[in-house]
This record gives sequence, C-alpha cells and structure tokens, in this order.
Amino acid sequence: MNMPRRCLMPMWEGGGTVPPQLGVARRLLARGHSVHVLGDPTIREQAVSVGCSFSPWQRAPHRTALDPAQDLMKDWETSNPLVMLARLRDRFVAGPAAAYAADTADAITATQPDIVVPDYLLFGAIMAAQAAHLPVVPIVPNIWALPTSGAPAIGPGFPLAKGAPGRTRDAVLRGAVNRLLGRGLPTLNAARNDLGLPPLRSFYDQVLDTDRILVLSSPTFDFASPFVPRNVTYTGPILDEPSWAEVWQAPWTETNRDPLVLVGFSSTFQQQGALLRSVVEALSSLPVRAVVTLGQMLPDGEVVSTDNVVVVPSAPHGPILREASLTITHGGHGTVMKSLAAGVPMVCIPMGRDQNDNAARLVHHGAGVRLSTRSSADRIAKATQDVLTRPDFAAAAQRLAATMADEARTIDLVGELEVHAQVPAFESSSE
Repeated sequence: MNMPRRCLMPMWEGGGTVPPQLGVARRLLARGHSVHVLGDPTIREQAVSVGCSFSPWQRAPHRTALDPAQDLMKDWETSNPLVMLARLRDRFVAGPAAAYAADTADAITATQPDIVVPDYLLFGAIMAAQAAHLPVVPIVPNIWALPTSGAPAIGPGFPLAKGAPGRTRDAVLRGAVNRLLGRGLPTLNAARNDLGLPPLRSFYDQVLDTDRILVLSSPTFDFASPFVPRNVTYTGPILDEPSWAEVWQAPWTETNRDPLVLVGFSSTFQQQGALLRSVVEALSSLPVRAVVTLGQMLPDGEVVSTDNVVVVPSAPHGPILREASLTITHGGHGTVMKSLAAGVPMVCIPMGRDQNDNAARLVHHGAGVRLSTRSSADRIAKATQDVLTRPDFAAAAQRLAATMADEARTIDLVGELEVHAQVPAFESSSE
C-alpha cells in the first residue's frame, strides 16, 4: 500500500479563492493524505470542517475578522488596475514576503510536510518551501493571471487581440505591468537572501521556478492557456460550495414556471449593496423568479426581497443552477465557472479584481453579456431579457458545459500532486 503524504497548504482570506483551495484539500484527504492549512484565522472553521489541521499566520498580514477595515487591498477605493497591482505588490506579494516565509518555515518545522501547495500569490511561502528543499506546487484558483505574451494582461478586461493594434495594446500594457511589479524584485531578493536562496532575475520567477503550477480553471475558457509556461497545468475548476452556504428551500409553488435567475455577487466587500439593489429593482419588473445570495459581507436589510425576488444571506449555488435560466453576477471566477458548468448564461457586472477579465472571456465565448456598474435598473432589465430570450446565449453556455465536462474526465488533480510528492497515484479515487 502506498504511503500517505503530508501536505502543507498556505492560503489567505481571498473570499472566493478559499472554497476551491479547500476543495483541493478535500480531495487529498479523500485519497488518504493529510493536509495542514496555514492561513488567516477567518479560514480556520472552514478548514477544520473539511478535515484539515490548521494554524494561523503570526508575523504575516492576516485577517481575524471579515470586517472591511481589515482588508489588505481595499480595492473598492480605486478603479485603476495599476494602482491595485501596486497595492498587491507592496501589501501582499513582495512587501511582507519575509514575514510569510518565516511563518511558513515554522509550519514546515512543526508539520514536516512532504509537499507544499500554496496559493500562487504567497511568494514568501513558496521561497520558504524552496529553502527547505521541498516540492512546491502553487495553486492558481482562477484564470492564469501572470502577464503572458499572447494574452491580454489581467485587469482592464481586454478582449482577445485581433491583429496588430490589439497585439500592440497588449504589449504596451504588459510592459507597464512588468515595470510596476518589477519594483518589488529587490524586496523579494532580500527575503530570499535571508533564506540562503539565490536572487531572482524576474519578479515572476518566484512562482514560475516551481515544480508544477496548477490552474483551477478551464483551458478552453481562458485566453492564456495556449501561452502558459510548460510547467503549468490546467486542472479544471473546483465547484465545491463554501461551508457557510445555508440550506436552500425554494419558496415558490411548483406551478410557478417563470424563468429562475440566480444573483450572486462577491463574497467579500466591494461596496456592492447599491448595485444589488439596482439588480433587484430590475428583476422586480420582469416575469421571473430570482434568488439573491448576499454572501458574508452585507448586513440584513441592506438589500430586501420583493414579490418575485428572494434575498437570502447565502445558499448553495449548485442546486439553484440546475433549474436556473440565467445568472447575474459580478464575474467572480467561482460563480462564472459554476454557471458555465451548469450551462447557464450570464449577465456580468464586474466590480474589480479579475472580474472584468472573466467577463471578457464569457463574452468572447458568446455565453453572456457585460455591463458597467453604472448601469441603471432599466439597462439591467433589458440585458436580462435579451439573454433570457435569445437562445444563442444558452447554447454557447451549454457548449462550454459539455467541453468542461470532457476536460474533467481527463484530469487527475490529486495525481499531479502525488507525482510531485514522490508517491505513486493511489489506485482508488473519490472522484
């Protein structure tokens, strides 16, 4: 019988990034391995409910509550992608890299892992694993985000380049992003020097120079998949529900056959209250049934139900999507992937982060439309009607669903990790 392996998973309170990474942990546990999560205290309950052991960040930045005041990026304060990248560099990736490395080194000493599987943005955790001479396989819980020749840089939500003008646009933005993030290279190299590691030549090499990188997305969906480095593997999205999602009970009678619309916006704070109220106003004017899931950040009463729109703190999206005809979303990767896997088209209203880029890919594949956050309730209602009544949107979403199902049949995510932990894949699988 093959020996079980010990896995250390450093992660952070990234909202929608947590369920798929804990989904990886759940699959490792089901194959007989053990998993220790090193993360923000806000993740503890979710990690333990999956079956992981847990310890919190000590020196590194972390959140003890979901209060927006503790958010490192506070991305609702700016709409400029370059400003956000600078904050990411200084407040999270490079600035505190030495602190993340120190905490990870302590966790390595305490848990003696065979492999480290960190969030790809935790550069300090990666370098600590390298200093300990351990296999390290970073997880990208969304589309490929590093600037890559052949694909538009993440942030503005550019469409796939067509012709010389588009390629020039991408090259200019990629150069700007490279220069901006490159200013963090001296800080990274100082942290590496303290660990006895050689200096990096490029900012991105901290994550690129690893054993394997696993992208938890669909290669068909993502523009960048043909252009990623050779050690990058797309393992498909993990569609697990968050542990805090409450049981859903539909309030409608079985005779009500109006189209069902799922509304799911960010599980973290993005000042989404006013936009959600506009969505509810739009849906209240249409012959639909709608479920609005608020997530963990909006207080009771900020968005209220109407005759045909039910507002709930949370609900598992999967069961609702089995009946839904449309999703209205901010374009977070998890909601987009769950909707596409169910063959459900979308109206995307991006609010920041990678949401514009997910929306660009959705539009490229013909499975939905993108609106501005400044859209009126009337504009949202019109877009909703368009997507509900035009069969081409649903057909495109269903094609992607079939493709994603085919991709999933050829993927063994845990097997990838077992190979790099130097243990043969187990013969049995829970998948």
